[in-house]
Amino acid sequence: MSNKILVCDDEEGIRESLKLILADNHELILTDNGEQCIDALKNNSDIKLVLLDIKMPKVNGLDVLKNIKEIYPDMNVIIVTGYKSVETASEATQLGAAGYIVKPFKSDEILETVKKYVS
Repeated sequence: MSNKILVCDDEEGIRESLKLILADNHELILTDNGEQCIDALKNNSDIKLVLLDIKMPKVNGLDVLKNIKEIYPDMNVIIVTGYKSVETASEATQLGAAGYIVKPFKSDEILETVKKYVS
């Protein structure tokens, strides 16, 4: 069984942090914008989880989330955001996000959340 995770965040530091936390136990695909994220999903049928930033240039993460859910309704998407906004979190949940993590995150928080969706 695959435990492939797609990370989409425009900040290299966040991608690197997630890579350090997850790379030992998971295969990662790192993207830095929404278009790359959707392309990666189309080209990898075995992705189990998407960690998605909300604030990104060009395409907003919520738009990417809508797009993912239209194409892959069963895909688990966790929003990773630096903006602890109740509105954003509830909007993301209404759009189908499985949950959200607020930056700066702790590695055990990431690992616990990922473990719920990727075995």
